[in-house]
Amino acid sequence: MLVFVVNAGSATLKYALFRNREELCSGIADRIGFGDSFVSIKQKNLGEKILLLPLANHRDALREILRILIETGAVNDLNDIDAIGHRVVHGGEMFSKSAVIDKKVISAIKKYAKLAPLHNPPNLLGIEACEKLMPGKRQVAVFDTAFHQTMPKKAYLYPIPLKYYTKGRIRKYGFHGISHEYVALEAARVLKKSIKKLRIITCHIGSGASIAAVEYGKSIETSMGFTPLEGLMMCTRSGDIDPGIILYLMKEQKLSADEIDNMLNKESGIKGILGFSSDFRDILANLGRKDKPEAKLAFDIFAHRLQKYIGAYAAVMNGVDAIVFTAGVGQNSGIMRKAVLENFGYLGVKIDWKKNLANDTIISQPGSKVKVLVIKTNEELMIAEETERVLKRR
Repeated sequence: MLVFVVNAGSATLKYALFRNREELCSGIADRIGFGDSFVSIKQKNLGEKILLLPLANHRDALREILRILIETGAVNDLNDIDAIGHRVVHGGEMFSKSAVIDKKVISAIKKYAKLAPLHNPPNLLGIEACEKLMPGKRQVAVFDTAFHQTMPKKAYLYPIPLKYYTKGRIRKYGFHGISHEYVALEAARVLKKSIKKLRIITCHIGSGASIAAVEYGKSIETSMGFTPLEGLMMCTRSGDIDPGIILYLMKEQKLSADEIDNMLNKESGIKGILGFSSDFRDILANLGRKDKPEAKLAFDIFAHRLQKYIGAYAAVMNGVDAIVFTAGVGQNSGIMRKAVLENFGYLGVKIDWKKNLANDTIISQPGSKVKVLVIKTNEELMIAEETERVLKRR
């Protein structure tokens, strides 16, 4: 089955083409709606091309992507494409699995847009653009929240009046589910063990960051909550804070809800502590500088909070068999992983520090009770596999 994968953002449209787990090509339409928009395509053995093109909207972007796929020979014509898989960030409680897109699914995506206003609307634009340009093609929605629907009530309910859940469905949903599921499955494959026999802590550490406790193949806890703001310190998001701080800022400093929203989501995290950047690489570049003490402070807070969550999730699962790091920072920063892992000797973690700095796949020593892995996430492949699985069931 030839599956076209679409991951639509507010000004971007990432795409990939898969057949039987093999990625044939991938790329991105970026700066959609801006004057300097472009489309890139990367093909196996042919390298990457970038084309500057006017892209007024997502339909324009998709039209150009499809034209480029034909021109480069990635497909002969659009009839070659068997199905389209879409990443959809929020599926609420309605979807514990991926679903074939129909009117009911589209209605649900619109409904949950108020819980993911930065993600669900552009996800929907991608779906609508595909429907216009490739009418009749089977489309599947793969939800980031679906993997976490196995969490028990004790994990997903907040200790606020229960009426806010029963009437408004205010609860922990969790995000990055596609990535957490992929790297957990990949860790089991690398370790040559059944995922149903492993307790795995997966750490997706990128510009957005979250951690999940995957017990015997099911997510039973995760750090992001009702929104992607809860949990770990991130590039611009605060992660966990005392909710009383919000009330204090509203009452004492007269900040509006919009100002607090902007501060917590766009001005906090690494950016809030470092000041001049939200990029983790700028922390590393300035770690040893006496005139930039904020870099060491930001690094320490970042590592401490991740360390705290790993310890908590090991307790939640009554032990851990493997810890997995993924996404930009998780995959590439051996210094960060060292700072996080050096306190877990009591769990039986033994790290080969040379392999850790080299970003090897297995960075724990052979005798380590807990295996530690670095795995590149592949959400696009996971979406393609889910799309094929859902359609083969029908």
